[in-house]
Amino acid sequence: MPRPWLLALLVLTLLRLWAAATLPLSADEAYYWTWSHALAPGYLDHPPMVALWMRAGTLLAGEGALGLRLLGPLSAAAGSVLLAQAAGGLLPGLPGAGVRAAALFNGTLLLGVGAVTMTPDTPLVFFWTLVLWALARLLASGDGRWWLAVGGASGLALDSKYTGGFLGIGIVAWLGWVPALRRWFISPWLCAGGALAAALFAPVLAWNAGHGWVSLLKQGGRTADWDPAGALRHLGELLAGQAGLATPLVFLLLSAGIWTAARRAWRRDPAWSLLAALTLPGLVVFVQHAVGGRVQANWPAILYPAGAVAAGALGGRLWRPAAALGLILTAAATLQGAAAPLALPRRLDPTLIRLGGWDTLARDAEALRAGSGVGYLAAEGYGTAALLAWWTPGPILAGDTPGEGPRWSLLRLPAVPSPGAGLLLISQRHREPPDPALWAEAVPAGELARARNGVEAERFRAYRVVPQPGAAFVRLPQKDPR
Repeated sequence: MPRPWLLALLVLTLLRLWAAATLPLSADEAYYWTWSHALAPGYLDHPPMVALWMRAGTLLAGEGALGLRLLGPLSAAAGSVLLAQAAGGLLPGLPGAGVRAAALFNGTLLLGVGAVTMTPDTPLVFFWTLVLWALARLLASGDGRWWLAVGGASGLALDSKYTGGFLGIGIVAWLGWVPALRRWFISPWLCAGGALAAALFAPVLAWNAGHGWVSLLKQGGRTADWDPAGALRHLGELLAGQAGLATPLVFLLLSAGIWTAARRAWRRDPAWSLLAALTLPGLVVFVQHAVGGRVQANWPAILYPAGAVAAGALGGRLWRPAAALGLILTAAATLQGAAAPLALPRRLDPTLIRLGGWDTLARDAEALRAGSGVGYLAAEGYGTAALLAWWTPGPILAGDTPGEGPRWSLLRLPAVPSPGAGLLLISQRHREPPDPALWAEAVPAGELARARNGVEAERFRAYRVVPQPGAAFVRLPQKDPR
């Protein structure tokens, strides 16, 4: 990348580090933080990489928001350089394609928000980009040793999220589609790379095997969903979600790039076939998912790196305003999440819904608990329980409920077999009373709200509860005050 672009990336990274330190934690981030205190080869929802990245960050920068998110801005910067180099290697006849690809990638909310928060998509996108870079090196050099880098990065992508498996699908399809590349099927280097990927993913498989395949069944079970009556609605949500996550102009360019990759792959062009192979299989599966149910906007994150390279190859005049608009929208969302300069209503402010008012809710809940004379706080909803643990100095307990699966009992956290009476919070968005499978007694104890700058985000019902005899609970970790 030219020096001015590297300088711009450095400034952007510093701003992202500030945002990572300033933004409040989301519910999912707090939940993954509890994982980082109970490291294991697997969890109910995902493989362990996000917990490992959080633990590494807190060892370097302390157990605050910056520590938990430290590797996000750094991996986004490194991934941007790798993506630019991958584009230059794949498409050497198109000057500036690498800069355009990196600029468009950084203009997405996916990377902009993913760089200042920590979810499984953060390491997944980085390792996916690393695979793309290594494959570009392989294609340019013909040196089979690059398969070791491809295999290592692919295994780490699988350790981040199960959708990393689309890398293997795409690579096999690419090699089979391009006649000149089929020779790699008999190469010992390809076998060694595949073995390395399998070895890195083996602990996750072993953990699943020892826990009834609970995580793979949870994630893979969505493929059997079927809801043709809602298909059009879900497809519309998928399209709108990607237009929002990519930002509108970048979305148009990414779509045009993927379409171009598909057309040029038909002529067996190795570079364009690779870009198609790393986007089309996932795209087909996500569309299939939308026929059966809702596809979360972040799931197609794996399409963005190769899509950005394809879009960067198109050139044209639109890429600069597209990247600029994306960066502006990302900056506005970040500023609203960090400081809330606009008192927007809840329905217009996703940062309020996800981030606002958890600290004051935790403070009020702890005061109500102490005044009620009970020993702990609890919540129905894993994100609420985790955020209470992040913000509250008092004890927070969590137990499995039938609707959420065995998420807490799978964590290596201190067990509390007979906790006595406590204070339970339930969001008013959920109209059901406290789960009788977990609570023997539940007496209403008031209402609490979380709000930011006077704008209410959510209300909670509080109950004084006594657990069912024999119900299993764990004590959630608490933030190290240092």
